[in-house]
Amino acid sequence: MAEALVALESALLTHGLPYPLNLRTAKALEEAVRAEGAIPKTIALVRGEVRLGLSPEEMEVLAQGGAEKASLWNLPALLVQKKSAGTTVAATVHLAHRHGIAVFATGGIGGVHPEPFDESADLWALARTPILVVSSGPKAILDLRATLERLETLGVSVVGYRTDRLPAFFSPSSPFPVPARVETPLEAALILRKSRELGLGAVLLVNPVSQGLPYEEVALWVEEANHQAAREGVFGKALTPYLLRRLSELSQGETDRVNERLLLENARLAARVALAFAGLE
Repeated sequence: MAEALVALESALLTHGLPYPLNLRTAKALEEAVRAEGAIPKTIALVRGEVRLGLSPEEMEVLAQGGAEKASLWNLPALLVQKKSAGTTVAATVHLAHRHGIAVFATGGIGGVHPEPFDESADLWALARTPILVVSSGPKAILDLRATLERLETLGVSVVGYRTDRLPAFFSPSSPFPVPARVETPLEAALILRKSRELGLGAVLLVNPVSQGLPYEEVALWVEEANHQAAREGVFGKALTPYLLRRLSELSQGETDRVNERLLLENARLAARVALAFAGLE
């Protein structure tokens, strides 16, 4: 049987959470994958080299700050310049596939923002890469309807894990239906195999968090946070971390607790799918 490998992103470690919570969470995700019997591979750039799996010392250095954030558009330059960087969903998807990893676990994917022309590179990476990505849907700050439409246009297979509705990151459900549903990791693995046989891109396996927040409540917080960002002139790359920080404040830290829960649940599910897929190979 082939090895059951699970890719994990490192932007969470370098940019997603404050120190030392980022380090604890990254280690906990690796442990969650191991506990299910699979092998975690946290992907990052370390001094201009792609690393599939980090040493405790490398994790510590990346967690303490100062690293770049690697997406597809700056990945070659960062490697040539010998930089260290955390990899986004787009970069992790690309690097994982190039190195033979079929399953990747993350929290939420990027997508279409309410602001015109602001779309994540994650969408293009999913469209062209035959990998299975376990996430809790698009990040809560996005335009979910537009993101789902874009995923359809790009031919990304969106599959609900024991759900008929698109999870909305902090919320286990949203008003938007998904086109397919599976009940077991093996079913998800079979869809990935069939997708590859057809020459298609990613399978996005959306996994609703077990204990989340009501969709309508989070939507109100997102609306308030966006108004505050507009008043303060926050835009571009600074917008997403600003909005997530404001959501944490508005929810009195509850979004952070849900975020940690869904990350661990997605890592465990990804490990189970990776084991099932390895059994098919």
